[in-house]
Amino acid sequence: MGRFPLFLICSFAIAAGLPACGSDEPDSAAPSKAQARKALAGAPAPLAALHAQSSELLDGGPKAFEARLAQLKGYPVVVNKWASWCDPCRRELPHFQRQALEHGKRIAFLGVDSNDNDGDAREFLAEFPVTYPSYKDPDLKVSAVFNGVAAFPTTAFYDSAGELAYVKQGVYLEEDDLVEDIERYAR
Repeated sequence: MGRFPLFLICSFAIAAGLPACGSDEPDSAAPSKAQARKALAGAPAPLAALHAQSSELLDGGPKAFEARLAQLKGYPVVVNKWASWCDPCRRELPHFQRQALEHGKRIAFLGVDSNDNDGDAREFLAEFPVTYPSYKDPDLKVSAVFNGVAAFPTTAFYDSAGELAYVKQGVYLEEDDLVEDIERYAR
């Protein structure tokens, strides 16, 4: 009987801690659609076309992705590979939400949803909407275009000449690190 109260105490302590387990979940940094439209108004046509496809999942594989990169020549491009099941992707996406909004008039942002299913990806984008589209990449062929197959997440930076400038394998834990890489490679 001496164990029972201890068991109850431990059970209550564990149960009380469970809500805190989810408290590490990052909050979406997405602005309202009206705020995003206002912030991105006047973007050049190729970038405005991306904004018009905000949070969409696009088909077409590597050819469509490479065609979009060609259309964006003249603008730096930041590509973020993610998946709905990837906790590090979830943790860094608010950084991309804010940076895409801040730099969306001069830098193109694209997503690549890899090894995922459309339903889960759409739920993820509903929770973390972005001002740019993502290409479906069920077999990592789009990720292979920018040498981003190995890690989740992966971020690729293309310069304004359309050349791959840098690939970061892994999560951006701090937004300042993403900002530094945007400043360094998205030129």
